Amino acid sequence: MPEVKLDHDIYVVVADGEKALILRNEGDFRYPNLEVVRELEQENPPTHDQGTDRPGRFNDGPNVHRSGVADTDWHRIGKERFADEIAERLYRMAHRGDFEKLVLVAPPLVLGEMRKKLHKEVLDRIASEVPKTLTNHPLDRIEKVLMAA
Repeated sequence: MPEVKLDHDIYVVVADGEKALILRNEGDFRYPNLEVVRELEQENPPTHDQGTDRPGRFNDGPNVHRSGVADTDWHRIGKERFADEIAERLYRMAHRGDFEKLVLVAPPLVLGEMRKKLHKEVLDRIASEVPKTLTNHPLDRIEKVLMAA
């Protein structure tokens, strides 16, 4: 993706597996001023706090060993569902014409999941992607990181 250019009115989505900030640049590319349009959050505790059962066992037959079945990773499933929610929200916003250009900022794994779930209408508006975790940074720090990207 090309370098990040924070034009006036460009939208920036800063996300991870549990939180997303949808921002709009009220400034220009020299002096960005990111303002929060919407904040999305999902409570997603670790898998061991979500699952109550022990992993299952599979009986291979009489007089044969029993195999363990992998436990469900509820935390990962929560992140995937959150990526679905972000993708759906961005699609509705793009369809309404809320933004023309979009910058995605997320950790590489989340960025990959989001990209898979985004509608073509949103994908066509992506100006750049930044593979970083910035969800818990203040807006001025996010602006500086994006300006340096």
